[in-house]
Amino acid sequence: MSDSYILSVDQSTQGTKALLFDGAGRLIHRADVPHRQLINDAGWVGHDLNEIYRNTIAATEKVIREAGIDPADIAGLGITNQRETAAAWLRSDGSPVCEAVVWQCARAASICDRIEQAGYAQEVKDITGIPLSPYFSAGKMAWILRNVPAARQAADTGNLCLGPIDSYLIFRLTKGATFATDYSNASRTQVFDIRSLTFSDRICEIFEIPKSCLPAVYDSNAGYGMTDLEGVLPRPIPIHASMGDSHSALFGQGCIQTGMAKATHGTGSSVMMNVGEAPVISRSGLASSIAFCMDGKVNYCLEGNINYTGAVITWLSGDLGLFASPGESEALARLANPNDTTYLVPAFTGLGAPYWDSDARGILCGLTRTTGKAEIVRAGLDCIAYQIGDIVEAMRTETGIQNIELRVDGGPTKNAYLMQFESNVLNAPVLVPKDDELSGIGAAYAAGIALGLYDRDTLFAQASYQRYLPAADDAWRAGKIGGWKQAVGMIHKSVK
Repeated sequence: MSDSYILSVDQSTQGTKALLFDGAGRLIHRADVPHRQLINDAGWVGHDLNEIYRNTIAATEKVIREAGIDPADIAGLGITNQRETAAAWLRSDGSPVCEAVVWQCARAASICDRIEQAGYAQEVKDITGIPLSPYFSAGKMAWILRNVPAARQAADTGNLCLGPIDSYLIFRLTKGATFATDYSNASRTQVFDIRSLTFSDRICEIFEIPKSCLPAVYDSNAGYGMTDLEGVLPRPIPIHASMGDSHSALFGQGCIQTGMAKATHGTGSSVMMNVGEAPVISRSGLASSIAFCMDGKVNYCLEGNINYTGAVITWLSGDLGLFASPGESEALARLANPNDTTYLVPAFTGLGAPYWDSDARGILCGLTRTTGKAEIVRAGLDCIAYQIGDIVEAMRTETGIQNIELRVDGGPTKNAYLMQFESNVLNAPVLVPKDDELSGIGAAYAAGIALGLYDRDTLFAQASYQRYLPAADDAWRAGKIGGWKQAVGMIHKSVK
């Protein structure tokens, strides 16, 4: 099968990527199609599901055409996706009943507040492993059922499908034959019992979500049905993997042993540690989820999610106009006064892990008369490392594992200033892989291994990294982190 290829679809917040891998697991081409961010005056964030599906087909056609391969040589497809985004569509014909409610959107805050006031927050966390928050899908699905009449009517007649983006894509790609998600995505819905590995009747009752609307749950490397990508391919191929993007990146980074950790630097960030075959229920604001399930074997993870990391760079550039392209941020940060005390806390739509404060709002503090553009840009980069540091600190406390080596991926990892600063703040090695499409890589690897095209050990042994090692002392680290915690404490009262 040396002439066979694996196709991977990475359906992310900003757009859809199609990636093509050869018979040795090497990425040979990538094609991107962006989609609109539908943001209203209240700050609600939505996506057009029909647009996402059209773009998925367009991206796969584009990558095949540009790579110049015979589409008949594609052996299988893996899918990875933005996770907590909630999709709702009709079982009868696949048509969406409303926009997808994007993971960044906090429109379900009042629903979660009422559930907390009713005394159910601890029960939700005990069963699902994740703190009650509008960040996750359950509140978003409950909001759709309460506010979209077509959704409520379809639910009452058994015609509504609710699920993560992967379940919508699989449904459409298989022409309605398969309505399913994988264990990693299911564990992020906040209605999934991570011990019994089923959607929880009790949590569905609390959120008032009919269990009948939810997808079946398959292994991450299971067969999800066949697709010809709306005629892009001459014959149907198997969809043989599905994972949430952060979980897929964890697998793509080779974090398959207990204690291995990665941080995806995307629009937001996911910091995730493989904790093995039993869940670790966090006491410090982290989520306990399923990393992936391969061939019936579940690996759990601890995770902290950050709303704004790479998006901070976009904000500094596109909204504030402080530089023209992301690559310029590194040079500006290096020009900044080393004694400047500016901190940016980017709580534009609240704070994620480990604080979980949806009411918090961003702050820029510690400015002096000499603070200028370079110092503000540097503060924007630094806040990415500080937020990741908060989560790594919590992981060390929860697991007792102190010697963490952090594997990173995503666009901001090209910024050498940020990577070195991150290593210094974390007091840990930071490893940047040669290939940075780790979410797409993970899904492709899982599909290729399941189809017998790839050997797992060979794939992970061929990975190469650029290493950043700590180059700062404890006094520097304590001062920097102390200033950060003081800044966060200005908008989040529990921080001391």
